Amino acid sequence: MIPNHFIDGGVTGISILLSKALDVDIRLLLIALNIPFILIGYHRIGKSFAIHTCIAIILLVIGLNTLSIPMITSDKILIALFGGFFIGLGIGFVIKGGGVLDGLEIIGVYTNKKSALSTSEIVMYINSAVILAAAYQFGVEAGMYSILTYFTAMKISDYVVDGFEEYTALTVLSQKDEAIKSIIVNDFNKAISVFKGERGYLPGSFDVKYDCDIIMTIVTRLELHRIKKAILNEDPNAFVYITSIKEVKGGVIKQKVKH
Repeated sequence: MIPNHFIDGGVTGISILLSKALDVDIRLLLIALNIPFILIGYHRIGKSFAIHTCIAIILLVIGLNTLSIPMITSDKILIALFGGFFIGLGIGFVIKGGGVLDGLEIIGVYTNKKSALSTSEIVMYINSAVILAAAYQFGVEAGMYSILTYFTAMKISDYVVDGFEEYTALTVLSQKDEAIKSIIVNDFNKAISVFKGERGYLPGSFDVKYDCDIIMTIVTRLELHRIKKAILNEDPNAFVYITSIKEVKGGVIKQKVKH
């Protein structure tokens, strides 16, 4: 990103710009500008979060000054996409570990608790403002490519943080409802909810209907394929539909497998 003059967002991006404009060591700027945000994180989010963030930022400072990254390509699209990919990985792993990689992300994490936006969306909006403001130094085109980079980073960080364990609602209507319940609960150790409903009301046979159990469970993306396959093996005619879930709280989501 740096050798191609793509603007980094957040405190890191501001540090890069100030370093070039004022001829100040970027290491000092990264530490100095992040301190107020770390203090906010300590008081508003927690001690553990602040410690993890300190470690991440210190490692970032060390990495910037010890690792020599050659300019691999001059293709701006590849730079934007792969730059965003690796930034997203870094941000995602640090957030998953309980910290952030940039001081402005602390605002994102704290605001996430007060709004419906995800952390990465809030960070994206903040960084877009920083990028647009800083584009005057490197040019509008570099700023536009940088926004593309952060859009990619946002999607990758979302996948790292939530992707593998993203919860999904699996709903099943089957004539073999008792067998399906047993598969989900006993074979896969998942809790279920059962709604009493009716099946039928088909075109051409509107008056034909019968009572049924509507089985619903919450699964992760990794579990979804195996559970769905087991259900369809038991009843190939089962009606199965899947719904994405933004957030899950309360209830029994996971059951420990007994050995």
